[in-house]
Amino acid sequence: MLVHLHVKNLALIQDIEVEFGPGLNILTGETGAGKSILLGSMQLILGGRIAKDMIRAGAPYALVELLFQVENQKAEASLKDLGIELEDGQVLLSRKITDGRSINKINGETCTVGQMKAAASCLLDIHGQHEHQSLLYQDKQLEILDAYGKEKIQPAKDKVKEIYGSYRSCVQRLKELDTDEEQRNREKAFLEFEIEEIEKAHLLSGEDEELETLYRKLNNGKLILETLQTVHSLTGYDQGAGDAAGTAARELSKVTEYDPQLEIMLQSLQEIDALLNDFNREISSYVEDLSFDDETFYETERRLDLINGLKAKYGRTIEEIHAYQKGQQKKLEELSRYEENFLKAKEDLKKTEEQLEKASHVLSEIRKEYSKTLTEKIIEGLRDMNFLDVKFRIDFQRKKEFSDNGTDEIEYEISTNPGEDVKPLGRIVSGGELSRIMLAIKAILADRDQIETLIFDEIDTGISGRTAQKVSEKMAVIGACHQVLCITHLPQIAAMADTHFEIEKHQKGTETITEIHPLESDESVRELARLLGGAEITDAVLGNAKEMKELALVHKNTRLK
Repeated sequence: MLVHLHVKNLALIQDIEVEFGPGLNILTGETGAGKSILLGSMQLILGGRIAKDMIRAGAPYALVELLFQVENQKAEASLKDLGIELEDGQVLLSRKITDGRSINKINGETCTVGQMKAAASCLLDIHGQHEHQSLLYQDKQLEILDAYGKEKIQPAKDKVKEIYGSYRSCVQRLKELDTDEEQRNREKAFLEFEIEEIEKAHLLSGEDEELETLYRKLNNGKLILETLQTVHSLTGYDQGAGDAAGTAARELSKVTEYDPQLEIMLQSLQEIDALLNDFNREISSYVEDLSFDDETFYETERRLDLINGLKAKYGRTIEEIHAYQKGQQKKLEELSRYEENFLKAKEDLKKTEEQLEKASHVLSEIRKEYSKTLTEKIIEGLRDMNFLDVKFRIDFQRKKEFSDNGTDEIEYEISTNPGEDVKPLGRIVSGGELSRIMLAIKAILADRDQIETLIFDEIDTGISGRTAQKVSEKMAVIGACHQVLCITHLPQIAAMADTHFEIEKHQKGTETITEIHPLESDESVRELARLLGGAEITDAVLGNAKEMKELALVHKNTRLK
């Protein structure tokens, strides 16, 4: 359950810390006091979007922290599957917002928004003010049924999704093959042209690099020749470096007998002379072999132009060109076997379609089985909330086309008055009735998923009187099995509180801030009186509030224990 909430610098909230208790936690306050802000802070942990004006004016950041005490094994196992280990049975989720960005942490370790949302969804469920409107959409209705029967429905859905992927691939394959003869002939001719063009070139691996080197040599032949002649002269034996080295060696040899060190120098000089001699012969040989005939140059240039032209069309390297050729050859072979491939594609599609039909049927049957028990539980829950003569059913229709979610199209149908036939939900119920239906569904799913903490934001929309009393009793029943946080304006619901909090907005200097604090027994009665009587709280209203609180306590002690 949620044991601690810390919110800092979020909109009107400066810095609040709240300790929540087990059972039914009620939050009340004047309109505009900041109840929605408090709920919004929790929604941020569930991956809610960050608005630019969320950070309190003048503050460098906003912070939301939720500390949970995990008490059921299913939630613990779900967290473990996400790679989250509990610390003393607890998990801390935090989100720090700075300038439109956020830093998310689980037990002090940085995580993504997606990881945070996945972890939070194992621990709490939030029902916002307008969420019940989603019940009018058939996709949401199917989602609820799938969530209820998740244990068996999800594997069947995964199977359908897997086969549907193959089915779409088969459809696409057949679509690609389904061309007229003229188009196939054009494509065949084009493929043959490209393959022939590459084959005629007789490309060799590394050939382009060798030709580039040769082309540079031939293109700069005159400069190479003139330079080599100059170097030969400078290093030769006709007043060049070779001649000077030989002369120097002869002169040095005249004095080597007087110092052994001079002998070493002479040897070095003789080696230099020998190297210059070898170098000079190499240059002479290179110049003799040097050929710069125009035919070789133009042939090299033509071959390079051909290769570069093929590179521009088919690939950056010779290897890529060969790979492209193989790919086109494969396409050509497929075209040559068109009839065979087309018949096979049709056969593959038929087989996959049969598999998808079978998997979709299995999924549909599982859904129909779970729909029976879900229907019974919804009816039971609605009767608990003053739907006295209610009829409810889930109508199944088949979609015209396959989908990755099966072929089921469902619609919730209801009758709330005696003698009336069931009709689609959107044609019958009011906003208040929708809210009660969603409350019943949330209670059912929470029991199924073992979600410890449920949060309801103004579930009382559109209800009053006896119906409000019934809803309050249902909330108390839910609170006996789950931790419930409920924002409400109805005294009937507030009276059932195990822990009652008041949210207040007041001026602090030039600033407006929202604060929250728990109410003691007498304070809770006074808050109930405010909900009952409005601005003026008389003794009679206080008496009514006290009596309502006492009756609520009696109800919980007799019905829930």
